[in-house]
Amino acid sequence: MCKKLISVVGATGIQGGSVIDALLDDGTYKIRALTRNPASVAAKELARKGVEIIAADVTDISSLVTAFEGSSAIYAMTNFGEAYFTTGSPEQAIDVEAQQGINLAKAAAATKTLEHYIWSTLPNSKAVSGGKITVPQFEGKNKVEEFIRSDPSLLKKTTFFILGFYLENFSYPTFAPFEIPGAAQYVQLLCTPGDTRLLCLGFARRNIGRFVKAILEQPEKTVHGKYVSAFTEETTPEQMLKSWAKVKGKTAHYVEVGKPTFTELWTQMGNDMIAKMLDFHRSMEKNPWAGSENVLNKDDLGVTGLLDVEQSFAALNGQV
Repeated sequence: MCKKLISVVGATGIQGGSVIDALLDDGTYKIRALTRNPASVAAKELARKGVEIIAADVTDISSLVTAFEGSSAIYAMTNFGEAYFTTGSPEQAIDVEAQQGINLAKAAAATKTLEHYIWSTLPNSKAVSGGKITVPQFEGKNKVEEFIRSDPSLLKKTTFFILGFYLENFSYPTFAPFEIPGAAQYVQLLCTPGDTRLLCLGFARRNIGRFVKAILEQPEKTVHGKYVSAFTEETTPEQMLKSWAKVKGKTAHYVEVGKPTFTELWTQMGNDMIAKMLDFHRSMEKNPWAGSENVLNKDDLGVTGLLDVEQSFAALNGQV
């Protein structure tokens, strides 16, 4: 039997790489990886594993149309951080990311063989908060969702895939615990109370692909514009730090700092990308996209093979 083709955007990154790993293990699909640089080390490693490599750029619709040709399924995503650090402006980055996502959607809509389109997105902070909070890295993706919803033919093939908090974030300076010299203890500084609710995806490089595999296997549940919330558990920053410390065998303390201090530490980026995101989570009495009948989660889809928070920290620490 001829295998169906899935095209994966962001194939050499965390999201696309996780999808490819899960589907290679499964063997159901022929996999095509889209990358701007087919000559990269990561792309060559995918090719060694039997993945088809094709050059494409999210700023070039014609390259995307060519890359998607013959695809039965498409996993699509964009990178706000790249746009933000290129433009230096959250407003410009939103516009750049939205246009990239619309390019992907237009190319997908032009793919005659398409059966399933998975759009990697984030919650609509403006709508959920009643206009009080707009998180820049959410906003561009929300604009793409609006575009997809304006195309009934594409919408009926679409799953909106909402990603939770990556534990890989602990490797970035804004989230990383740092050692107190001479004290053999660690401190994590964040601008939100330690009991702020977060939906955690765990080890994203592993867990994302498990969700996507389950989405593809159950189109009767997941298309027609359904949402899938990708998280392993509800937790808090303080609980995550405790798990990190347990796995590392360290003593660690969570310290809340004010937004002005956090912004001084991490420049305006800290406010634009981190503080506003944490404000959004803090403002919710409960995570609004986690339990409604319109949002599916790991239990609804029977997702298997996931690593929880502690297991994820162990994996990231090379212990499993």
